[in-house]
Amino acid sequence: MFEEKTLINPRIVVVGLGYVGLPLAVEFGKKYHTIGIDINPTRIEQLNDGYDKTLELTKLQVQEAVHLTFTSSFENLNSVNKTTVFIITVPTPIDIFKRPNLQFLQAASQDVGKILKKGDIVVYESTVYPGCTEDDCVPILEKASGLTFNQDFFCGYSPERINPGDKVRTLTKILKITSGSTPEIATFIDKLYDSILEAGTHKASSIRVAEAAKLIENCQRDVNISFVNELALIFDRMGIDTTEVLEAAGTKWNFLPFKPGLVGGHCIGVDPYYMIHKAKSLGYYPAVIGAGRRINNNMGVFVANKVIKLMIQKEIPIKRAKGLILGFTFKENCPDIRNTGVVEVYKELTSFGIDVDIYDPWANKNDVKTEYHLSLTDQLYSDYDMVILAVAHREFETMNISSFTKKNHVFFDIKSIIDKNQVDGRL
Repeated sequence: MFEEKTLINPRIVVVGLGYVGLPLAVEFGKKYHTIGIDINPTRIEQLNDGYDKTLELTKLQVQEAVHLTFTSSFENLNSVNKTTVFIITVPTPIDIFKRPNLQFLQAASQDVGKILKKGDIVVYESTVYPGCTEDDCVPILEKASGLTFNQDFFCGYSPERINPGDKVRTLTKILKITSGSTPEIATFIDKLYDSILEAGTHKASSIRVAEAAKLIENCQRDVNISFVNELALIFDRMGIDTTEVLEAAGTKWNFLPFKPGLVGGHCIGVDPYYMIHKAKSLGYYPAVIGAGRRINNNMGVFVANKVIKLMIQKEIPIKRAKGLILGFTFKENCPDIRNTGVVEVYKELTSFGIDVDIYDPWANKNDVKTEYHLSLTDQLYSDYDMVILAVAHREFETMNISSFTKKNHVFFDIKSIIDKNQVDGRL
């Protein structure tokens, strides 16, 4: 039986210290006994020194969490005579067949289940399809712990809304959805999160509603971006500048300001596949969501082929040409390389025999090498036949492109941040 009075001062354990988990652990660590756990020992060493490689938090911000400690092993989580709230924030990617990959979520559930005790609560923040928490994760917790769900332990779901690189809409300033496996647990979880947030919370009626809300947030954005990407494909055939069309249309008060481009990252490029997977399991094949994914997935190939055509028009030999891509992360002014769309541009260009360098002052070279088997360049040369501005890092806005290109070259601006008269093409 749940008694709220036993949860006046709970212990918080945040599992996974990436873009989502670390800010959460730090905020809870300012008020509660909090342990942040990550299976990467190097990450723990860096955090103990106050260094956050994601650049989301400064050393001072990490050190402000006076009740927070870090560890890389579940074995270090000694049992305490108080309720523990486990918050799981591990990655939920997709596999090579675009299907949900729950291995990290399942492993975290297994590890937590082994140390779960009566009265504990497990809250999931990782993006999943509706029903995943109760249908897929709870059985793992029950088996590993030997405890009974909603009798001995409880669960909740509070989807993350972290926006990497955003220094304005930070964790405490973003309204958060909460939910729980019983009405009493839902209320407790809601109050717990509300105690660290300035923006407040929205208590969903069930865990499934909260899970579904997370998915449609990013499905909606993906579909809207696919719409303007499709417009870019159409307007390209018409010889019309898409950016100018969107600027004109944007003068209407209710026009949504989406822009064409590459779609990647931890949410938009992944979450729709979780919705598609769940829908298919129910015998429904989502037409709009699926079409949006196909359009956005093909934008890298479109950009590369557009650049090839421009090179041919300027009589630049394609094979063994030297190219440069500016930017590799999935968004500007941020080191996050997850599911970056730049990879597809690179692959398509190199398939034509072009020698392509990638330069990104924000991306971690070792991470790029490990994740994508690609090497970032440290040095820009002066003989590039073509340049693609792929990511709108602030460093690129005032860069003198002609200083490292041949006189006859192609400059394509995916992000449309450079004056139209200074580029050969843009989305």
